Amino acid sequence: MSSNTAAKLRACLRCNFAQTAREFHTKGCPNCQEILDMQGSQERVADFTTSNFDGLICMLQPEQSWVAKWQRIEKRIPGLYAVKVVGRLPEGYE
Repeated sequence: MSSNTAAKLRACLRCNFAQTAREFHTKGCPNCQEILDMQGSQERVADFTTSNFDGLICMLQPEQSWVAKWQRIEKRIPGLYAVKVVGRLPEGYE
């Protein structure tokens, strides 16, 4: 992944899943769509994601990954995750 691509990523404030704002708008968050309902809403994407995060983990086999267990993401779908996000969900969504 180029640094230019990484700079365009945003991370979900609830589960740390990382993808572009366009992908959040088009597909929502694969872990949190039922709760945060970002699909089709630029306002919700802006409210529930952040571009302020440190590090990325590419998790392919969640149940077998010690890194996934260490990050407490072993129950989430495979994909790209931010190691640490900076920001908070709006009140009522914690």
